[in-house]
Amino acid sequence: MNAFFATCPKGLEYLLRDELLALGATEAHEALAGVRFAGTLETAYRACLWSRLASRILLPLAEFDAADDEALYAGVQAIDWSAHLAPHGTLAIDAHTAQSKLTHSQFIAQRTKDAVVDQFRQREGARPGVDTDEPDIRLNLRLKRDRATLSLDLAGTPLHRRGWREQQGEAPLKENLAAAMLLRAQWPAIHADGGALLDPMCGSGTLLIEGALMAADVAPGLRRDYFGFLGWKQHDIVLWRGLLDEARARAEAGLRGLRPAFFGADADSRMVQTAKRNAQAAGVAGFLTLEKHDVAHAAPPPGQAAGLLITNPPYGERLGERAAMPALYRALGDVLRSRFGGWHAAVLAGDAELGRALGLHARKRYTLYNGALETVLLTFDLSPQATAPREPKPLSAGAQMLKNRLEKTLRHQRKRLVREGIFCWRAYDQDLPEYAAAIDVYGGEGVEPWLHVQEYRAPADVPVDVARTRLREIVRVAGEVFGVPRERIALKTRERGKGGAKYGRFDQRGEFLEVEEGGLTFLVNLTDYLDTGLFLDHRLVRARLRELARGRRFLNLFAYTATASVYAAAGGARDTTSVDLSGTYLEWASRNLARNGFSGAAHRLVQADAMAFLRQDRGHYGLIYVDPPTFSNSKRAEDFDVQRDHAALLLACADRLTGDGVIVFSNNFRRFRLDRAALEERFTIEDWSAASIPFDFTRRADIHGCWLLRPRAPASPWEQSLDHLHGRR
Repeated sequence: MNAFFATCPKGLEYLLRDELLALGATEAHEALAGVRFAGTLETAYRACLWSRLASRILLPLAEFDAADDEALYAGVQAIDWSAHLAPHGTLAIDAHTAQSKLTHSQFIAQRTKDAVVDQFRQREGARPGVDTDEPDIRLNLRLKRDRATLSLDLAGTPLHRRGWREQQGEAPLKENLAAAMLLRAQWPAIHADGGALLDPMCGSGTLLIEGALMAADVAPGLRRDYFGFLGWKQHDIVLWRGLLDEARARAEAGLRGLRPAFFGADADSRMVQTAKRNAQAAGVAGFLTLEKHDVAHAAPPPGQAAGLLITNPPYGERLGERAAMPALYRALGDVLRSRFGGWHAAVLAGDAELGRALGLHARKRYTLYNGALETVLLTFDLSPQATAPREPKPLSAGAQMLKNRLEKTLRHQRKRLVREGIFCWRAYDQDLPEYAAAIDVYGGEGVEPWLHVQEYRAPADVPVDVARTRLREIVRVAGEVFGVPRERIALKTRERGKGGAKYGRFDQRGEFLEVEEGGLTFLVNLTDYLDTGLFLDHRLVRARLRELARGRRFLNLFAYTATASVYAAAGGARDTTSVDLSGTYLEWASRNLARNGFSGAAHRLVQADAMAFLRQDRGHYGLIYVDPPTFSNSKRAEDFDVQRDHAALLLACADRLTGDGVIVFSNNFRRFRLDRAALEERFTIEDWSAASIPFDFTRRADIHGCWLLRPRAPASPWEQSLDHLHGRR
């Protein structure tokens, strides 16, 4: 018996252990990224030929201390290399080091090679050569904590290279990872029961080809023409030829009985052609049906009532691609839910967040590594009962009260909403204390409405599980009342942690919804940020800006997504200037302006701190809108606190205001107090707060304050003399 070590990608260790035991190993024990096993040379040959999961099969030759290069050299020279390699043979060295004094793997490989070559030169007067592609023997040296393990690599090249792949896509799935996916998804049992295999995003065809070879009992190494033991002096050629003959006979019988039940598609016609060529090289082209279409058109093949849908969708690793991925996964989830009742499914998701975007409850989850990238394999049982509409559970008494309240609100407000052309509004704002959330509706003419549900902080005496149940009831009831499916309900939840409840990590979908307000269109994002891009409580403020804007130059400080600038432009402003520190928001602002036909030099976007802009700008404006945050401690600007700094900010605005101009000042700090003493010398002030609150926000009348500030007329000489006489100046 010999000791061997089979390497594999992380996450495959337990599957590989079971596979090696089935191939004749007398014992097998999983380790990190591999399995130690015992067996004969035949066991090792079988593993090289039949393992669908292993990367390499290593035969350890020696283990020794190697704290420095001299010890490494001596340890390698202690092995009799004439037992393994002919004097004029070739070799290659793979070296890896960790937590050791020798830190450079290339130097370690060089010293190992020197030790082997020098031994032959000293004994034979001849030296082996180096061949990095297909050497007679390949050595593997692993150095950890100054302890070296030197092994013969019986595979020679990674075993996932089956010998059939002629071309691959940009991000190919390794064959042993594909095999692991198929095994975790129970493909052998599904095939035995007459099921089909379908990959709706097949790429270069790896999953389908591996599935066909597995079903036909074709040894994965049968088409390889090189192994690391073929030039090894202890290679048993008779044993190996016998194993090859056995494998060929099994493959011939398996392919004879294989059903043409393998179906694939890809949106890229080039990948479909690549998959066809790979299937031809693997000898299974006649069993595969490959078509060009996207995942939205995936459906069970005719005559295939059951089977396994398995796929490896893109993960969006490239810059700018990640934002588009959730929509793709949601589309796949919709297809699985609506069309594949009675099937099984397995999806290798780039991460847990993308997995959740499928919107399906997974039967099992497995962590697998696609190269260095950690992924999650999700398996599903799509029973007809699970995909058919289920009778909803009865509502609790509290949820029924909530439903009654929402139905009453919708019934009372529907006519007004239609009459005033309001598509984005607040439908619920903690009307019932037990159901602590706000529900906003977002839509437009001809736009399917969405709901935005934002959880408030639950009282400390409410258990977390009770709060979660109530939140689920809010989502369900709101969807039923407004006729909005769950996939069009965006939910913002609070997490309890240090500092109390706070909003958790948001999705990064990059999805924008075009909505309508006041006859204008705006882009909102309901998932990625705490705020959506359109402050609904400022609807009347924006309308007032449109009324005031005609013929004036408009300045929008803390512009955010520039919805106010769009309103001002629509009201006939001569030009608009939108100032914000965030490049992201200014890009969003640009899109809002352009969507409404406002672009070019007349609509300026400036990335700057508001106070810095006011100090540097020399323009004068007839209408200035100031809607600052409550506070800001951005590293790119001065610290800002609206209560402390608003007077200085507004006085700085006064220097940029025309004599007949107006400043519209608002903020959402509920304990805010306007510093009239500091401002009344320069401005007449109109408190417009109460009138600026829309009807759907009257439950929170303090949600924002709003003031109109106009410059005071300069005093006449007579008034100045009178002021002086009375000691006013």
